[in-house]
Amino acid sequence: MAFANNVTAQGTVVDVAVGNEDFSTLVTALTAADLVEALQAEGPFTVFAPNNAAFVKVDEATLNMLLEQQNKDALANLLTYHVVKGKLAAADVVAALEEGKGTVELTALNGQTITVIQKDGKIWLKDALGGYSEIIATDVMGSNGVIHVINTVAMPK
Repeated sequence: MAFANNVTAQGTVVDVAVGNEDFSTLVTALTAADLVEALQAEGPFTVFAPNNAAFVKVDEATLNMLLEQQNKDALANLLTYHVVKGKLAAADVVAALEEGKGTVELTALNGQTITVIQKDGKIWLKDALGGYSEIIATDVMGSNGVIHVINTVAMPK
């Protein structure tokens, strides 16, 4: 089993996202949900970060609605579904998958479960609605955690 694109960076996981133009939609959403400061805290955090291409897959009307001020709680629920307490590097995820016979359930910051599975030689997140997101890059290290890049936004309940 292999992961691609291991990267090391400086600063918090938020600083890393801000410094990468492929996370501009994520950074906009984190700002709209008032989560920037929370994710700059000590942590550690594991962030399954949707890239801009992942956000393009979300219906534009839905995304625009979530970014409106009155929907800040729904947006925060969506974004915190992509964050887990603790620092899980790719090797930790692989070890947990081996121990769990190809499946691991993680509790996201919003309290819901997100499932990591091994399928077709790749590592995927299975969300609460049954959707799948492939982990396409791993171990983007920040001072307070790690980012794994996903290609589809995971949807909570």
